[in-house]
Amino acid sequence: MSGLDGIEISDHPRREEIFTPEATAFVGDLVRTFRDQRIDLLRNRRIRQQKFDSGLRPDFLPETAEIRSGTWTVAPPPKDLMDRRVEITGPPERKMMINALNSGARVFMADFEDSSSPTWDNMMEGQVNVRDATCRDLSLRRSGKNYTLNDETATLVVRTRGWHLPERHVQIDGRPASASLVDFGLVFFHSAREALDRGTGPYFYLPKLENHHEARLWNDVFCHAQDAIGVPRGSIKATVLIETITAAFEMDEILYELRDHSTGLNAGRWDYIFSVGKKFNSDPAFVLPDRADVSMTVPFMRAYTELMIATCHRRKAHAIGGMAAFIPNRRDPEVTARALTKVKEDKRREANDGCDGTWVAHPDLVTVAEIEFNAILGQGPNQVDRLRPDVVVSGDDLLAVDLTGGSVTRAGLTTNIYVGLRYLASWLSGSGAAAINNLMEDAATAEISRSQIWQWIRHGSLLEDDTIVTADLVRREVANQMGAIADELGNEAFADLPFEEARRVFEQVTLSSEFVEFLTLPAYELLD
Repeated sequence: MSGLDGIEISDHPRREEIFTPEATAFVGDLVRTFRDQRIDLLRNRRIRQQKFDSGLRPDFLPETAEIRSGTWTVAPPPKDLMDRRVEITGPPERKMMINALNSGARVFMADFEDSSSPTWDNMMEGQVNVRDATCRDLSLRRSGKNYTLNDETATLVVRTRGWHLPERHVQIDGRPASASLVDFGLVFFHSAREALDRGTGPYFYLPKLENHHEARLWNDVFCHAQDAIGVPRGSIKATVLIETITAAFEMDEILYELRDHSTGLNAGRWDYIFSVGKKFNSDPAFVLPDRADVSMTVPFMRAYTELMIATCHRRKAHAIGGMAAFIPNRRDPEVTARALTKVKEDKRREANDGCDGTWVAHPDLVTVAEIEFNAILGQGPNQVDRLRPDVVVSGDDLLAVDLTGGSVTRAGLTTNIYVGLRYLASWLSGSGAAAINNLMEDAATAEISRSQIWQWIRHGSLLEDDTIVTADLVRREVANQMGAIADELGNEAFADLPFEEARRVFEQVTLSSEFVEFLTLPAYELLD
């Protein structure tokens, strides 16, 4: 451990170059300045959850009606964020970053959050890689091959971890620091001036926000940070992921709080589905069917995405579509053909609806998505001027989960268990993005899997053969899936991964009497 005025940083080979005395002091100042506000906001989340458990449902806020009816707009985007028709995402691992930046996508989101396992090594190496990418000094020699950046690369944007997550390897005054502020603070300190000098800027994605007060805290952090290192206010540009049901009711307000720093909103669809089951976990009207039945065209998902587009464009902000989970398999042409068809349909719908861009998780999907957006955007950079006055979405529309249709099936149950175990074993071994059954799974999709099972047990859901979903049934199926995974991987590969720890965490978050807020919180305790 290294100490500086009450700040203790865990050892790491890269520690001295990332946690320089100046960078450490900067992060320490951010944490100390804003930690009480963060703690209050997290406390308010818990208080609001208790109200949801008692039957309260969210609605558009009467106290912010003037913001929703006002004619304000966000600040114009910088030149290199005008056109965002295809954004590729992935963890800040060096080879992945080089491939993503070279992929032909307009934007690359280096993700410290849902597609990263927050081992100390991953987080530290990620900071080095983001710094080097900003300086265009990102290269790698591996297995006899050289990886370097092209002359033209995607614009770099960084997604920090959410407000709820701690970083226990950074202790400030005897308490773990906010992971959000550590991620943001280090990236900003090391890269902001360099990025601005190169004609770009410090650009961020902000995850897991639940209301506009949490957006206001980010805006306060941005203003403080810009003043502290002497760059103009408004240099930071941030896109907020709308991935909680409560944030969907406050999209105008979130944009308003960040209006000098905002570049729009993104439909974080997988976390959004998870949040519906999580926030209203005690209400049988919000029990979700099999994950495969919760498509982007079911009524409550359609309402949320269309409202996002209309809200963004009214405020001159970008509306960015969500991630298609399907990924190609270069060894299986049939799987690839199906994946490309699914992605094409998804991106065509988003482009036709009015999205200004979309997300993909694999370089082979960049062109597929780009073709669909080119067909709508042509030579224009975006379609922000398309206002969608036809979109009228009520609070009831956003909450119309009971109109989803679909069913709870044994296949859905076993898939959720299989995916949950496989993903947690991957996450605990240090990899936060896992290709499982030709889908790209991350923490958000694993959250859907475990929250659905928790709901089905809680509410005694019936499978298609009239079997009631119980804790005992889930335990038996967990044992079955552990055996199936061992057979599939082979005993040696199975033993190399922490499946017993994955099983313990999975059973903890699916079988507990109380809904565990995030599966990554108990899982984090098992990481190095």
